[in-house]
Amino acid sequence: MKFAPSPNAFTIPVRIYYEDTDAGGVVYYANYLKFFERCRTEWMRQAGYDQSALAAEAGVGFVARKASCEYLRPARLDDQLTVGLEVEKLTRVRVVFRQHVRRGDEELVTGAVEIACVDMASMRPAPIPQYLYQQLEALK
Repeated sequence: MKFAPSPNAFTIPVRIYYEDTDAGGVVYYANYLKFFERCRTEWMRQAGYDQSALAAEAGVGFVARKASCEYLRPARLDDQLTVGLEVEKLTRVRVVFRQHVRRGDEELVTGAVEIACVDMASMRPAPIPQYLYQQLEALK
């Protein structure tokens, strides 16, 4: 699952706090999925879309359908990391994000998260709004 992000990748900084670590002093493995989620949420904000407003105005939301991670190296307390994303695959209803966590140039974690767009009332698949779809295409 190792990859080099494209120039279109979106990234955010993440500092590791005590609460992020396990008894061994390294980042607890499930927290990387939280970092991935935070990155996707910040991308939406930067693109001009608040997820709660998207649900209220367009009636749609995004749910995780599948996630996988490859843990290459540990992160530790006080590390300053970069968490990134890019779009690997895009359909009218689903997005597969390729995500990574790095400390400087050192790749720590790579992963893929598949997100589905759903109608919030029925929780059934729904098309991604066109204005958001176009911005997702730019991340390919």
